[in-house]
Amino acid sequence: MSTPTTRRSLRERMDADAAPATASAPAMPRRGRGIGRMLGDVLLWIAALGGVVCIVLVILAFTAHITLIMFSTGSMSPTIPAGSVAVVQRVPAAEVEVGDVVTVDRAGELPITHRVTSISGGESSAERVITMRGDANAADDPFPYSVTSVRIVLFSVPGIATVIAGMGNPLVLGGLTAAATVLVVWAFWPRSPRRGEAGVT
Repeated sequence: MSTPTTRRSLRERMDADAAPATASAPAMPRRGRGIGRMLGDVLLWIAALGGVVCIVLVILAFTAHITLIMFSTGSMSPTIPAGSVAVVQRVPAAEVEVGDVVTVDRAGELPITHRVTSISGGESSAERVITMRGDANAADDPFPYSVTSVRIVLFSVPGIATVIAGMGNPLVLGGLTAAATVLVVWAFWPRSPRRGEAGVT
């Protein structure tokens, strides 16, 4: 003989069925921890991107002879103001044309980067004698330059020379290395389960 079903028995049966689902529901993560983890991920991506850029620059320096130069004076203003960083590529002097902005290496002196104003043949087929002038200067440089290769300016970015120069400071490099180490350790450090997550599979 079956027991008659009542509203009370139905309600008790429904409560019993719902209880395990309620007990197994995971606890909501804390909002503060979620934001901190997101910030850490962003910083990790920035660090990874910086590492990729450094690797690419090293590869370009060896394969395509592309390097960076910094402008400490305003002789090329307003085209390239002081404090700019230019990306340059070493090319044969035979490829240089009037109007190009090139960097010429000088023995015992700092390199000079100005615009080419004239070109003539040198003592060999690979050599050229060029005159140059800074865009901010009223006259050509005092002497012509005999070159077999130059570094031609591909493009420049104003205002970042100070940042790049600062990266070469040992204290700055040490601080960045320590910060990157702490960030990586924090990101991959094992975390204990949050309250309410123990036993959840």
